[in-house]
Amino acid sequence: MRFIVCIKQVPDTTEVKIDPETNTLKREGVPSIINPFDKNALEAALQLKEQLGGNVVVISMGPPQAEEALREALAMGADEAVLLSDRAFGGADTLATSYTLAEAIKQQGEYDLVLFGLQAIDGDTGQVGPEVAEHLGIPQVTYVRALDIVDGVVRMERDDGVDCMVVEAAMPLAVTVTADINDPRLSSLRGKMRAKKADIPVLTAGDLGVDPGRIGLQGSPTQVVRVFTPPIGKGGEILSGSVEEAVSALLDRLHEKNIV
Repeated sequence: MRFIVCIKQVPDTTEVKIDPETNTLKREGVPSIINPFDKNALEAALQLKEQLGGNVVVISMGPPQAEEALREALAMGADEAVLLSDRAFGGADTLATSYTLAEAIKQQGEYDLVLFGLQAIDGDTGQVGPEVAEHLGIPQVTYVRALDIVDGVVRMERDDGVDCMVVEAAMPLAVTVTADINDPRLSSLRGKMRAKKADIPVLTAGDLGVDPGRIGLQGSPTQVVRVFTPPIGKGGEILSGSVEEAVSALLDRLHEKNIV
C-alpha cells in the first residue's frame, strides 16, 4: 500500500512575535517545528504501514528550510520525502496550496490513502486537506480519531466535537486526523542517521507543470489585510473583605458600568 502524508513546517507558537511597524510575523530567529497535527497523520500512516506493508511518502511545500521537517519525518520512519519549493509558491492561501499539493501527489503515481493533520496551528483553517481531496477527485473524511483498514475498506471513527460516528470508505481516500488518534513516536538514532543521508528531491513550479495563475499570490483569492497584536487591557481589581462585602462591591462595579 502507498500512503502519502502532507506536512507543514510552522513557527513554534510559543515563540511567535509580530513586528509592530509592519504588522507581519517575525520569522527571523524563530524556531520551526512540524505542525503537531501533521505528526499525528504521519504516525497513523506509519502504523498502517507496519500492519499492512507498503511505503510512506511525505510531501511539504515551503521554503528550503522546510527540508528540516522532512528529515525529521524520515527519521520517524517515512520512506520517502519530497519538498515543493519555489518563489512562485510564496504567499499561497489554502486554495493555491491545495492545488500545488494535489499536482505533486498526482506525480507520485498510484496511492491508497492521503493523510493530513486536522489543521495547521499557524492558520487553523482546516481547509487544505478537504481542498486537496477535491482537486484529486477523491472522497474525504475529516476529524478522524481512529482509523483501520480491513479487506481494502477504511473504517474510521469521526468526531467533530458535536457528533461521533463510524464511517467506512473505499480507497483512494483523503483523511484529516485529530490529536486523539495517537501519540506520535520519537525518532530513533538509526532513523536520524538514515534521514541525515537521505536524498530529498526539490520540485519547482516548472517540475510540477502547474498553471502559473493558480499558485502563489496570483492564485490566492484570500488576502491578509492586516496582522496585529491585540492591545493589552488594563489590570484587574482585587476586591477585599468578606465574601458578602466582595460580592456587594462587585455588584456596585457592574452597575456603574451598566453591565447589570
